Amino acid sequence: MTTSTPSSALLHRNTHFIPKKVVGGKGSYLFLEDGSKFLDSTGGAAVSCLGHGHEQITQAIKDQMDQVSYCHSAFFGTEVSEELARFLVDSTGGKLSKLYVVSSGSEAVEAAVKLARHYFLELPTPQPQRTRFIARSSSYHGVTLGALGVGGHVLRRQPFEPLLAKNTSHVSPCYAYRDKKYNESDADYVARLAAELDAEFERVGPDTVCAFVAEPVVGAALGCVPAVPGYFPAMKAVCEKHGALLIMDEIMSGMGRCGTLHAWEQEGVVPDIQTIGKGLGGGYAPVSGVLIGDSIVQTMDKGTGVFRHGHTYQGHPVSCAAALAVQKTIQEQSLLERVREMGAYLEKQLREQLEDHPYVGNIRGRGLFWGIEFVKNKATKEPFDPSSRLSFLLQEKGLHPKFAISLYGCTGTVDGIRGDHVILAPPYTVSKEEIDIIVDTTTKVLGEVLVDLAV
Repeated sequence: MTTSTPSSALLHRNTHFIPKKVVGGKGSYLFLEDGSKFLDSTGGAAVSCLGHGHEQITQAIKDQMDQVSYCHSAFFGTEVSEELARFLVDSTGGKLSKLYVVSSGSEAVEAAVKLARHYFLELPTPQPQRTRFIARSSSYHGVTLGALGVGGHVLRRQPFEPLLAKNTSHVSPCYAYRDKKYNESDADYVARLAAELDAEFERVGPDTVCAFVAEPVVGAALGCVPAVPGYFPAMKAVCEKHGALLIMDEIMSGMGRCGTLHAWEQEGVVPDIQTIGKGLGGGYAPVSGVLIGDSIVQTMDKGTGVFRHGHTYQGHPVSCAAALAVQKTIQEQSLLERVREMGAYLEKQLREQLEDHPYVGNIRGRGLFWGIEFVKNKATKEPFDPSSRLSFLLQEKGLHPKFAISLYGCTGTVDGIRGDHVILAPPYTVSKEEIDIIVDTTTKVLGEVLVDLAV
């Protein structure tokens, strides 16, 4: 990173810094303006699932642009959007029977929560009193005001708290490393969390809740934390008891990232509404979506049939073409199997090199979606002081030409303010040799940063 002394008309994420420019990319690597080669071991934010410069994907985008680049979904449809929808609906075995296509994860979450509310208004006997949502603390569901309000990440919410709706409450996440009690079985832990969710329904009024919202594998907020076995079936049972929906946010963890196309396939439960993003289009075009349970679709169809929500770029043909090409490539090249294989290798290498590290508290994840949580004291799990800015320092050190690697650093792991972790999410096409580089370089970065902080 360089200081903002050079002029820029662009509002970057931090006005004090202007990032180096990317001038090209191929496979797992990005090429920078200074001639250096950068290993994109996080796929940006777990986005570039097929890496960079994939000719089959870029050709599909060009072909679509030659046909038509844009039409407004209020007037027209396109064959490519229909084909994408059919592909994704079929991938759920028809359990989720419609797709709603937008451009970002935050938009998808906004659409999902509005759709949940809309469903209760479309019932034969409408339930307009259902205006609330229950989500989890230490969660992140997007940056727009509605999505931010559903999320429970303290630092991300803090500046905008006065602007956020007050209709979401939060329960504990399924975070076994820190929250599961000594000698508590998985079944007992799940029962405790289910009782907490049930109590929250009762507290706010069970007939006022539209949906419970959760990530199958928590991404940025906790760093790739999967639920323990049995958790999601128990949560869905609580939702069904109170007539509420289950929304599973798979923006980060879905579309193959965890080793199955849909992360919920590993949970023994089907959500009523699912959000998808990042790996949907692999970064080749802005695209996200909402997959919708058939019972919701049938209810709407028997009612007004109108979802009073829409975007200018909804169902954008170029974005749909990119997403369809990415998903067909994943299917045709059996990349889900490769994610499982390379994910197992990545886990093995991470555990061999870092599990005994004095400041690594926990390594967790699934598929090619792995998080490393750092602690100052391994026995007590005490985190580093937030003033140390550990995750930021690790991310910045990784960007140094000496290392040239991406480490997706996040703070607030413990309680939304304290705690640090980094995420690794390489492309599904990553090689064993590249994984070796990722793990070796990560270890070196940790060595340089942590030796100073731990004094």
